[in-house]
Amino acid sequence: MSTQLMFAVTVFVLGVLVGFEVISKVPATLHTPLMSATNAVHGIILIGAMLLAGTVQTWPGYALAFTAVAFATANVVGGYAVTGRMLKMFRRRTPDAGHAPPRAGRPS
Repeated sequence: MSTQLMFAVTVFVLGVLVGFEVISKVPATLHTPLMSATNAVHGIILIGAMLLAGTVQTWPGYALAFTAVAFATANVVGGYAVTGRMLKMFRRRTPDAGHAPPRAGRPS
């Protein structure tokens, strides 16, 4: 294994371990704001992973680049999905077309 590949694998493994440790310490009530606030960071990571994937020339490098792009894509898609669900909670609910709104005045 070359020195560059060993360095890349070491950085990748340390990044996974540190990322898991940091995220596991976040309380459950903060996961949604944390996800929505970091969508831009995940997008930058995805672009960096794609740029790095264009420079690799070995099969282990391709495997690491594919893994990095897959994880970054999952972060971006998941972040926007969670943000969309969070924003839906703040919309006003409209009554269904089949149900009439309650009438004011005497009960029937």
